[in-house]
Order: sequence, then C-alpha cells, then structure tokens
Amino acid sequence: MAQKVLVIIPCYNEDASLPTVLAGLQALRLDDDLKPLVINDCSKDNTREVAESFNVTVLNLPINLGIGGAVQTGFKYALRYGFDLAIQLDGDGQHPPDEIEKLLIARSQTQANIIIGSRFIDRKGFQSSFLRRIGISYFYWLNRIFAGVPVYDSTSGFRLLDKKAIECAVRSYPDDYPEPESLIIFAKAGLKIKEVPVVMSHRLNGRSSIRRGSSLYYMIKVTIAMFFTFIRKS
Repeated sequence: MAQKVLVIIPCYNEDASLPTVLAGLQALRLDDDLKPLVINDCSKDNTREVAESFNVTVLNLPINLGIGGAVQTGFKYALRYGFDLAIQLDGDGQHPPDEIEKLLIARSQTQANIIIGSRFIDRKGFQSSFLRRIGISYFYWLNRIFAGVPVYDSTSGFRLLDKKAIECAVRSYPDDYPEPESLIIFAKAGLKIKEVPVVMSHRLNGRSSIRRGSSLYYMIKVTIAMFFTFIRKS
C-alpha cells in the first residue's frame, strides 16, 4: 500500500538551485505518493516565484524563522494533513532527490522512526570540508554521550520521520542549527534512529550559513543547546 510522503524543502534565497531540486523530484518514479512542500523562509530573491512556477505546494512565511522554524512548519503541515512520512530535503541541491529511495527502503527494512541520510558511512560523494568534518566528528561524540545514539552524520539535514517522530518534532524542535540537538529530543522520546549511506553533492549555488569564521561560534552554541536539552525534563 502506497504511503503518503511529504517532502519538506526549506528555502532561503535558493532561486538558482530550486528548479533542479524540484525537477529531480518530479522525475522520480516511486511506489509511494510523494508531495513536495516548499517552505519559503521569507527569501529576498525570487524563490517564491520559482517555487510557484512548479506544480507544488508553497508556504510563504511572513518573517524569517530560520531553518528550525521553517522545517517545523513543514512537520506541522504533515501532521495536519495526515502524512505517513516526512522527508527533509534541502533546497540548495546537496540532497539529490534520487537518493530519497534509500531512506524509504531503510524505513521499510528497519521500521525506525527517524532515518538519517549519511555521507560518512560509505564515504562517497561530497564529504564536506576538513574543518566541517572535525565539527561533525565532535557532534558524533556529543550525541553518544547525551543521546546514547551513534550517528556519524548528525548535522545531516537529509532525514525521514514517521508519524511518531513528526508528532514529537511538532511539540518540540530546535530553532537554530537543529539537526544535532533534535537527535537528543528524539532519543529522550524513545524513538528509534537509524542511518543509511547516501551520496550528497556540493550545494549548487550560494553559500552555507555556517562559514569558516562562524564555525567556532556554531559549535559552542550548539553544544550549550544540546547540554540544556539533555538535562531538561521530558
């Protein structure tokens, strides 16, 4: 039986990359019913016009919520309209749509509540910069300590959530840089988390919000957030 799958695409100034992402989604031929949802996080470029030129649902946020707020908006949409699964797919082109099938297969085989697409299991495709990989390795150990979960690519935004995980994310989801911190929330809720190897690409256009000069600030901020999420009562 086909499942209803919402593909949540958070976008901030991604008008150059978005056509490739949406065209790739429309070219997929899967057994499940995939519905793309573009969350336009108050972009300053033509993201809205580009998204609306495709046959997809577009939510245009009136203010910029950041990646956490934009993705949580997608989860709320998934819960309200009864989707079985939700997949986060970044609008910058780093997550090739044809890799979605790997997440769906892993979900079918493991029945895990959260499936994370990982660059670092098979080490194929884009592996990120050396400094970024050091940070990801650091968060791997933090997640082992705080969540008891060995996730090699804890900063990956390429994720599948089932209904239980969607409900959890609707109740509580981090605002800034949410991926590592959200794993602690999911683990404390008793949800099962699994990784599956995927191949990622360089972002097609634009620049990451985490640049070399802000990497240390990012790591400190996320570490503090993870610690308080860990000690907070469920």
